[in-house]
Amino acid sequence: MSSSTLALLLVLLGTLCAFFYIFRITSSPSNHNKNSRKLPPGPRALPIIGNLHILGKLPHQNLHHLAKRYGPIMSLRLGYVPTIVVSSPQAAELFLKTHDIVFASRPKVEASEYLAYGAKGLGLTEYGSYWRTVRKWCTLHLLSASKVEYFSPIRKAELRSLVESIKKAAAAGETVDLSRKVGELVEEIMCKIIFGRSKDDRFNLKPIIEETMHLTGAFNISDYVPFLAPFDLQGLARRFKRMSKVLDTLLEKIIDEHEQETNPEERKPRRDFVDVMVSLLNKPMNPHDEGQAYIIDRRNIKAIILDMISASFDTSAVAIEWTFSELLRHPRVMVGLQQELETVVGRNRMVEESDLPKLIYLDMVVKESLRLHTVAPFLVPHESMEDIVINGYFIPKKSRILVNTWSMARDQNVWSDNAEEFLPERFIDSNIDLRGHDFQLIPFGSGRRGCPGMQLGLVTVRLVLAQLVHCFDWELPDGMLPNELDMSEKFGLSLPRANHLFVKPIYRLFDERM
Repeated sequence: MSSSTLALLLVLLGTLCAFFYIFRITSSPSNHNKNSRKLPPGPRALPIIGNLHILGKLPHQNLHHLAKRYGPIMSLRLGYVPTIVVSSPQAAELFLKTHDIVFASRPKVEASEYLAYGAKGLGLTEYGSYWRTVRKWCTLHLLSASKVEYFSPIRKAELRSLVESIKKAAAAGETVDLSRKVGELVEEIMCKIIFGRSKDDRFNLKPIIEETMHLTGAFNISDYVPFLAPFDLQGLARRFKRMSKVLDTLLEKIIDEHEQETNPEERKPRRDFVDVMVSLLNKPMNPHDEGQAYIIDRRNIKAIILDMISASFDTSAVAIEWTFSELLRHPRVMVGLQQELETVVGRNRMVEESDLPKLIYLDMVVKESLRLHTVAPFLVPHESMEDIVINGYFIPKKSRILVNTWSMARDQNVWSDNAEEFLPERFIDSNIDLRGHDFQLIPFGSGRRGCPGMQLGLVTVRLVLAQLVHCFDWELPDGMLPNELDMSEKFGLSLPRANHLFVKPIYRLFDERM
């Protein structure tokens, strides 16, 4: 037993008697509350910690199995926080579409205070005029369709560099760490888009962002049992503070460099994201239709930059890794995708972004991968802004809403008995898309809090996958069979592979030229 676990048990035992009466009143979420309003069904809660003990290391899986017993709208008490777990497309539509405005906010969590400058960014910010202003601003300057297209030459150049690197490894008969290669590629692309320059040793952001995503996604006891926060039983507050200092130092350097350009009149027109943000420093961000202006200071800039790099560095790389893992485990699908690429592109050139709309099977492969391996297993948690009744169940104000997309992907009522199989063909003649309109498949969320960077992410994921599959054949190292590939997950705000993916490439193009 770890020291933190022992400390928690001692605190719980010491206060058990004091909270026994509270336990008698609030122990079962399925009971009526004091006003006889019926909560959704759910498991009996323990004193103080509620149902925190049932989450385990892989909460999305444990709550998936629990929902089979209690239903697609399930009530838990995580510490003192009423929590609703949504586990079906029909239920998700109620929360994210029918009553979207009620559940459009985010809960205040300790991580956002340290790692998002008091929730001044986009992803963890409470719903309101400030959030709407920042979202519009980020969409205009980074995430719009025109911006995605504008940055196409960056993606093209970096992918060529990656292919050349892997081609050399193939000629030498080497095994490559594809997880590292893909992670570095995405990082380089996004550094040029956001910062206007290549990454360098001074700004080694990727491991910091990975740690940030892991910490932000951790179930922090202090968020659910506030009186335990001073004890920092999991050591998360110490890690938040340490990571916050590292991030702040790096972000200050980045902003300083953009402010201190010696000859700004000789520079190219302001195009990268930080350039635009710095140009607005200490100026009002006026949403016009909101009737309120916000002065953007360095804390706002740093929080927004951090949101952009956190979302872009991690999620695209995770999606590519899982899709490629499934292709390796299913050689039939890999061959089918290569055949489509040969038909559309040919084997004498690399894939262009203009080829992507013609790659129908690629779209099906990506959909199926994002179904089984949703990047964020619970999306980002929502919070109710008022009391509401849904399907006859009372949902209290300030309830935390966890949409278990991982569980929804395994719903046999939606995906039939083969729900847990990787089968891209299930999307043949299907109108289901990824944009949040079809609640069977919402890896990017839906409604007001749907991911604004979806288009940028999808273009990156599709293009990288197409290029890797088209340019190379792939073998698992040391004679490993496809069904022996480790598919373990590591839980956090995102859900990456637990272990890096190692593969052996074989170059397959005839006379590659651009």
